[in-house]
Amino acid sequence: MVSRKQIVWLKFLVIILLLLGVFFRFVNLGRKVYWFDETFTSLRISGYTQQEAAKHVCDGREIGVEDLQKYQLSAVGRTSIDTIKSLAVEVPQHSPLYFVIARFWVQWFGNSVAVTRSLSALISLLAFPCIYWLCLELFKSSLMGWVAIALLAVLPLHVLYAQEARQYSLWTVTILLSSATLLRAMRLKTKLSWGMYAATVALGLYTFLFSGFVAIAHGIYVVATESFRLSKTVTAYLLASLIGLLAFMPWLLIVIIQLAQINETTSWTSDTKISLLELIAVWTLNISSLFVDLNYDFVQTFNNTTLEYIQLCLIPFILVLVGYSIYFLCRKASKRIWLFVLTLIVVPVLPLVIPDLIWGGIRSTNPRYIIPTYLGIQLAVSYLLATQITSTFVNIWQQKLWQLIMVALLSVGILSCAISSQADTWWNKSLNIYTPQVVQIINKATHPLLITSCQLNGIGDELSLSHLLAPKVRLQLVNELNMPQISNNFSDVFLYLPNHNFSMELIREKLEKGQKYKLEDIYPKKLQLWKLVKI
Repeated sequence: MVSRKQIVWLKFLVIILLLLGVFFRFVNLGRKVYWFDETFTSLRISGYTQQEAAKHVCDGREIGVEDLQKYQLSAVGRTSIDTIKSLAVEVPQHSPLYFVIARFWVQWFGNSVAVTRSLSALISLLAFPCIYWLCLELFKSSLMGWVAIALLAVLPLHVLYAQEARQYSLWTVTILLSSATLLRAMRLKTKLSWGMYAATVALGLYTFLFSGFVAIAHGIYVVATESFRLSKTVTAYLLASLIGLLAFMPWLLIVIIQLAQINETTSWTSDTKISLLELIAVWTLNISSLFVDLNYDFVQTFNNTTLEYIQLCLIPFILVLVGYSIYFLCRKASKRIWLFVLTLIVVPVLPLVIPDLIWGGIRSTNPRYIIPTYLGIQLAVSYLLATQITSTFVNIWQQKLWQLIMVALLSVGILSCAISSQADTWWNKSLNIYTPQVVQIINKATHPLLITSCQLNGIGDELSLSHLLAPKVRLQLVNELNMPQISNNFSDVFLYLPNHNFSMELIREKLEKGQKYKLEDIYPKKLQLWKLVKI
C-alpha cells in the first residue's frame, strides 16, 4: 500500500514538474534559429510551393530580405486549399492536419517565429492528460499516471519538439490518445468506444503517416491478447481500423499517386550511408537523449566541452536503466501490460531499422520518426520507478535508492531543458547549426551583399537566413552555371554555400577570371562562408 505521505509528496512533485514543463515549453520560443524544416512549415501554411518561391527569387537578381519573407507570411488570396495543394504536390508524406491548423493559427495571432511555434507548445500540453489516461487504462493506477506525467514534463526530447513549428507534438498526442482509446475499447467492448478508436486512427494518419505503424502495433497487441483467434475484439479492431483508413483514403490516394515524388524528397534517408557501428552509436545516443540532452551530436564536431563529457558518461547509465525497466516490466507486470508496452517500443521502429540494416541509410536515426518507441520506453521507466519508490516489498534503503535515482533522472532532464532554453541552436536543427554565426558576421558589414545558392536543398537555408538577416542585407540567389555580375555598390560581398554540391573550382574560376574576385576564407571554415575581395 502507498502511504498518504507518499501520495502527498508525489502530487507536490508532479505539480512542480508540470509548472516547470509548461515554463520550458514556452520560454524563449523565438530564440533558437528558425531552421530549414520550420521555414517549409511557414512556406506551406502561406500557401506557396517551393517551386513557386524558387522561380521568383532564384534568378540571380538582387533581392531584399523582405522578398524572401514574402514566402513565410500569410499571403492575400491564398487559402487553406492552397496549403493542402502545396503539400500534395511536393511533400505528400506530410499529412495536412497540422499545417491547416497552423495556417489558421498564424492568421489569428501573427506570423512571428514565437507565435508560429507556440501552436506546437500549446498542443504539447494535451499530452499530459492523454498519458495519464493511458496509464489508468493500462496500469489501472493513478500513481503510474503521476510518475509518467512527471517524466513527460521535463524530458528534453519532448520539450525540444514542443518548441518546433512541426507536427511532432501533435503526433505525440495522437499516439497517446489512440493507445488510450484502444485499451478503453477493449475494456468496454461497445460500438461507441470502438468508434472513438476509429476516429483517433484517422486523426493520427492525418497528422503523420507513421501513425500507420502505431496502428499495426495495436493490431499485433489485440491479436496476441486474444490468443491469435478471430474473436469479437479482433473483429472490432479490424473494423475500427478499416473505418479509420477509409476516412484517410483521400490523402492516401494522393500518397500512392505521388510515390515517386515522396521517394525523391526522402532519398536523403537512404542515400546517406553510415557504418553499422555508427548506426548503433546514434541509436544509443538517441535513447539517452530522451532523458539527458546536453547538445552532443555524433554528426557534429566534438568540442570537448564539459557538458559533452557529462552526456557521454551518462549514456551507459541511461541504457542500463532503460534495459532494466523493460526487463522489470516483463518480469513483474501482467502479460496484458508488458505486451502493450513492448509492441509500442518495437513494432513502429522496425520498418525503419530493418531497411537501414539491409540496404544502409539513416531512417532509424531521426528521433522524430520514432516517437512511439520513446513513449513506450517512458511507460516502462514510469512503471519501474512508480513501483520501486512506493513498494512495501523492498527495504527502506532500496526504496530510498530508487527515489534518489528518480530525482537524479528528473534533475538531468531539468538541467537539459534549462541549458537548451538559452541556446541559439541545437542538434535537431542540424542544417542550420551555424546560421546564427554566419548572420552575425554578415550583419556587421555596413552595406553587405550575400551571394548564395538555390541548389540541392531548395531555398530552405535562405528562408532560414531571412528571419535573422538585417534589412540592409541584399541577396543574390544563384547557381554555378549562371553567376551574375556583382555590383560595386556594396561595402562587403559574401559567398555562402551551406550543404552545397557546387564545384568550388568552377565557382572560383568564374569569380577570379570572370569578375576579378578572390575567395577569402572566413574562420571557422565549417561556416561555409567566404568573403569576396576585388583583385
